Amino acid sequence: MSTDRQNQTVRTRFAPSPTGYLHLGGARTALYSWAFARHHKGQFILRVEDTDVERSTPEAVQAIMDGMAWLNLDYDEGPFFQMQRMDRYRAMIDKLLEKGDAYLCYCTQEELNQMREKQRENGQRIRYDGTWRPEAGKELPAPPADVKPVVRFKNPLTGAVSWDDLVKGPISINNEEMDDLIIARQDGTPTYNFCVVVDDWEMKITHVIRGDDHINNTPRQINILKALGGEQPIYGHIPMILGPDGEKLSKRHGAVSVVQYHEEGFLPDAMINYLARLGWSHGDDELFSREQLVEWFDSTNLSKSAAQFDPEKLKWVNAHYMKQAPKEMLLSDLQTRLEKDSVNTAEGPKLVDVLDVVLERASTLVQLRDEAALFYKVPSVNIEELKPMLEEAGVRAALVEFNESLNNVDWNVEALNGLVKTTIKNHGLKMPKLAMPLRLMLTGITQTPSIDKVMNLLGKHTVQTRIAQGLQS
Repeated sequence: MSTDRQNQTVRTRFAPSPTGYLHLGGARTALYSWAFARHHKGQFILRVEDTDVERSTPEAVQAIMDGMAWLNLDYDEGPFFQMQRMDRYRAMIDKLLEKGDAYLCYCTQEELNQMREKQRENGQRIRYDGTWRPEAGKELPAPPADVKPVVRFKNPLTGAVSWDDLVKGPISINNEEMDDLIIARQDGTPTYNFCVVVDDWEMKITHVIRGDDHINNTPRQINILKALGGEQPIYGHIPMILGPDGEKLSKRHGAVSVVQYHEEGFLPDAMINYLARLGWSHGDDELFSREQLVEWFDSTNLSKSAAQFDPEKLKWVNAHYMKQAPKEMLLSDLQTRLEKDSVNTAEGPKLVDVLDVVLERASTLVQLRDEAALFYKVPSVNIEELKPMLEEAGVRAALVEFNESLNNVDWNVEALNGLVKTTIKNHGLKMPKLAMPLRLMLTGITQTPSIDKVMNLLGKHTVQTRIAQGLQS
């Protein structure tokens, strides 16, 4: 079966199982499939593999859709749902049964357990032993009337399955390493590996980009596809994403729904940029637009080794995109997040002026909200933290003089900065000795934008009042 797809329109697919949210690994698979199709001016198909009826939920389907929408990974066809294609799968299974490429297996669960136990005792590979597999000259037992059969695919006994993987290069697996896969359960429901094959063939998928945890499924799927007479797609298996500690990515590392990253203040284009670099590169480029990704993503430079998720790197990328984002969008998001936290921006500095000051320090929209809120809330000052600062030699006297001098200073950043410098010079202090207690008295925290910008936004009355209150500690 030829894998020459050069003259065909590229068609990729993302085929999640709706048993949970769309996590980082799934989002990256969707992104690579989308980018590859867009690069080759092909089609990107969304298919929901919902044959696991017990675990699939409408909420999970919606979570996948929400994640795709937030990342703006638009698809050309779908979503297709496998449970709506059952009749088609069953027809294909009947075709294999008629051709002799599949057969009915009446082994009970007890018999299978005994088979496996015996294989363990003999040090053999655990596998189905072919009890019901038809062979020339083999006499099969009479089908038991009280057992509903499964359908097994008659896997070739000799030879090997080979393909040239887009990521890992040539791969070959001997047929003797595989047993006869169940392709339909006792209730007649087709299994995952069979449905995937039929879907990829009938949807004319030319390239399958997916996680390398599917590598063991690939030779089975190729053999089934050959038996059906279909054309083999080109496969590319991308390594998993690891946590910063090198272990499998889990919730403690950030393996959460991609939509949660929206809630935590990340921009979709930043997430696209970051995810793209988790297993793919274009030279030394770290920051690039969605359009550049599409232009460059031709499946070369996909890494063979696992990528490590770095939350700090993601924040760095996000900070870049925040600074490039339209100010109107940032203002709208900031206002919405502040209102949700019951922060009233009507009294205080203009929000646009606050944005200009806090944007330079923020790496997420949530951090932007938290820093902006400082200018609209009366701070809760930790007196036990402030007291030792005020007891430092010369600090209290410097703050008293500074507060009095505010009566006669022009209220702008330059003048306030000049007054701060003059005060520390007059009292022989270093900048942190004055700035740290000032920040604490004015905002309740010691890490803020530059103190002159903070004071300028808060206004003279608020600044002098809070300094006076702090000095009473």
